[in-house]
Amino acid sequence: MTTTERPKTASDAADRPYATVNPYTGETEREFPFLDASGIDEVVDRASAAHREWRARPVEERAAVVGRAGELMLERRDELAALITREMGKRIKEAAGEVQLAASILAYYAENGPRFLEPRPIDVMQGEAVVVNEPIGVLLAIEPWNYPLYQAVRVAGPNLVLGNTILLKHAELNPQCALALERLFRDAGAPEGVYTNVFLRIADVEKVVAHRSVQGVTLTGSERAGASVAEIAGRHLKKSVLELGGSDPFVVLDADDVGRTVKAATMGRMANTGQACIAAKRLIVLDEVYDDVVEGLTQAFAGFRPGDPADPATTLGPLSSERAAQDLAAQIRDAVDKGATVLAGGGRPDVPGAFVEPTLLADVTPEMRAYREELFGPAAVVYRARDEDEAVELANATDYGLSAVVYSSDLDRARAVADRLESGMVWINQPSGSSPELPFGGVKRSGYGRELSELGMFEFANRRLVRTLPAKKK
Repeated sequence: MTTTERPKTASDAADRPYATVNPYTGETEREFPFLDASGIDEVVDRASAAHREWRARPVEERAAVVGRAGELMLERRDELAALITREMGKRIKEAAGEVQLAASILAYYAENGPRFLEPRPIDVMQGEAVVVNEPIGVLLAIEPWNYPLYQAVRVAGPNLVLGNTILLKHAELNPQCALALERLFRDAGAPEGVYTNVFLRIADVEKVVAHRSVQGVTLTGSERAGASVAEIAGRHLKKSVLELGGSDPFVVLDADDVGRTVKAATMGRMANTGQACIAAKRLIVLDEVYDDVVEGLTQAFAGFRPGDPADPATTLGPLSSERAAQDLAAQIRDAVDKGATVLAGGGRPDVPGAFVEPTLLADVTPEMRAYREELFGPAAVVYRARDEDEAVELANATDYGLSAVVYSSDLDRARAVADRLESGMVWINQPSGSSPELPFGGVKRSGYGRELSELGMFEFANRRLVRTLPAKKK
């Protein structure tokens, strides 16, 4: 990930207005005002008061509200999918898939959260000891535009069941998605203050984090935004969780079925028009299958056609904004100007909208931006590796470590290579993905902490020890 080319959250750049700007038409459809700084204390105090009531409810009641939110999400799927497509350009089929995934996360925590939170007994020599899981209070969540529903419910689902309350600062690109989520939780039965959308200025983030009632902050975004939020949280002694993206490797060791491998790599790179933290951005292919795999990738990348993301027939949607398209095009030009080989794409198609051609680059070297920066869009770099050792060396030659993929017909070989990769997640013989029961997070400069799965219940929990000894007899 680069610190300048990826304005993934509202904390990555100077304040821009919260507005729906359709990246396909370029039209500004609606604008929304910032929350005035003078109103921050009132909003946080309301969330704090809601927390005291919310945490006192039985966990089954909290879970029922979260479960109902998941049901409403499915009932409103068409409306929500269309909103995602209009605000950030996601193809309508993928937008509907995001709604489905987000709803499944809410359902997962509604069903399993109460069980996850049951007290855990500890074996002791005398008396009793138990760990109870309790909420800590108000949380600030700073979430990105690329998955406007999924990213938010990764935080909201487990923490609302736990008993925390949420202040959600969404990206400026997604104001209507943000408001739709707030309305959804309210309609599901969440009391006022339990889940609150805040159109917050960047300069006001610290005021929220510093508030005595705010106990934690979580951010998905750029390295720069993460470093800033972590510094603020540390200075005010608040817990933080960061997911900062990555430059994920897709390692091909062999390919008995070249077509299947190419299809998986293409899907892993091009989902959401390449705007995914865990997308396969560096394709590392062993020498013996390199030519066949790269030929297939070149043909696959050349087969996408730009069009209206609301049209189910469209295969390539726009990037989230014209600025994002310009940033990616600049990274590609830098590589080409310094000697990279363009195997497919390389420019911008001659059509309106924030489009970049699906681009496959070879011969990328360390002095090029594409070597060290995350390409957040439909562009990938392919490397030839002599053997497994060189493949692992290339895969780990990044400051980031979010996800990785290994493909091989020999599972033992694939697992042995996977064990050597520096990443928070690794997928064997399938592209990186996400599911409610699987923990999500990275290492190195990809951040820290985990979301989803049982682990996601406890990042903002007080895991309190209760130790009991027998009363002394008089």
